[in-house]
Amino acid sequence: MDTSLKNKYDSIIFDLDGTLWDSSANVVVAWQTAKEQVNYIKEDFTRPMIHSITGMTYKAIFETLLPYLNEEQREEFKALAGKYELEILYEKGGELYPGLERALRQLSAKYKLFIVSNCQSGYIEVFFKISGFEHYFAGHQCYGTKNQPKAENIADIVNDHSLKSPVYIGDTMGDYNAATKAGVPFIFVNYGFGKVDEGQIATVSSLTELAGLL
Repeated sequence: MDTSLKNKYDSIIFDLDGTLWDSSANVVVAWQTAKEQVNYIKEDFTRPMIHSITGMTYKAIFETLLPYLNEEQREEFKALAGKYELEILYEKGGELYPGLERALRQLSAKYKLFIVSNCQSGYIEVFFKISGFEHYFAGHQCYGTKNQPKAENIADIVNDHSLKSPVYIGDTMGDYNAATKAGVPFIFVNYGFGKVDEGQIATVSSLTELAGLL
């Protein structure tokens, strides 16, 4: 086993969707429910569609998926989708990736753990409620907190918690770019929704492998 990364960091910052869990099935249910409240959405939402925009800010998601809407319609639908997303996920949750609790328990014994996601406010709290894993994490931040890019949120976590040598874990090029911009090394998990071909310090295929690597 590669041991070159052991004891090299003081903290781990995780992405959420595609890294710790997959909530896309119930996000589809939520957004379809929102669609029924308006008369201007043309398409049905699907899991592949949700996967394709994972990692984008909530604002960019609907600009990308629904470019034909005017600003008023887009803002109305974004609010409805966000409302139903939190309600339905709070009830039904998402799919936790295999080995998650064991990995968090093992890693939290050695490192401070954090989450930085481009999700709306309240979403990380829903993950904590569903999983029961909040106690493993020392802090979190999302796009909805300050409406700022992920790189700035990563930097805030680093600065606010006086982290000296953090590493970021994610599953998309957006995650890699944000971590790099924040000056934080990046580990790619290839079981998520995206692809990163180069630049990462390591690639892992499971949370169990990640815990063994660090």
